[in-house]
Amino acid sequence: MKTKLQPRNEPGTKIVKHVRTLRRILRGQSGQSLVELALITPILLSLVIGTVEMGRYASMSIMVGNAARAGADYGAQNPTTAGDTNCVEQAAMNDVTGTFVSLTSPCAAPSLANWTFNSVFVCGCDNGGAIIPSPETNAACATTCNVSSHLVTSVQVTVTGKFRSLFNYPGIPTPLTVTSTATERVAN
Repeated sequence: MKTKLQPRNEPGTKIVKHVRTLRRILRGQSGQSLVELALITPILLSLVIGTVEMGRYASMSIMVGNAARAGADYGAQNPTTAGDTNCVEQAAMNDVTGTFVSLTSPCAAPSLANWTFNSVFVCGCDNGGAIIPSPETNAACATTCNVSSHLVTSVQVTVTGKFRSLFNYPGIPTPLTVTSTATERVAN
């Protein structure tokens, strides 16, 4: 009968067991996933941050466009409201801030950091549905239209905002200027 030799609990035997365990771990692929995760994490974070920045820029662009339209909507009510540039600009600023400030004349000139509001009259001659000059200009308000056409008065509101990104990116200026112009005919 053969007897199995049992390893003795000597220090050398423990080392051999640890070496075998270490080899098994190194030969396995469980560490590979951790390395892949470490390599891909910066790329995924860059994509997430880029998506957030694009969303913030799109939101700012929508706010600027909506503010310009709100100012033009207010000014297009009648010639009196169109002529009150401070109230037209205040209406645009109200849309940006989401607050209501009374628009009874005289309105104070709006002021908001990193935002500018501008309102002007523009005119053109309507000749069978075509406005001449196109685009309408402020100088055209002093002209006389032909017998077959009539003068059309519009209010034009330009809103400009400054977009500041969370991080500085090479090749992209900081801040970015976002501008929108809205033009609407003034009701008679």
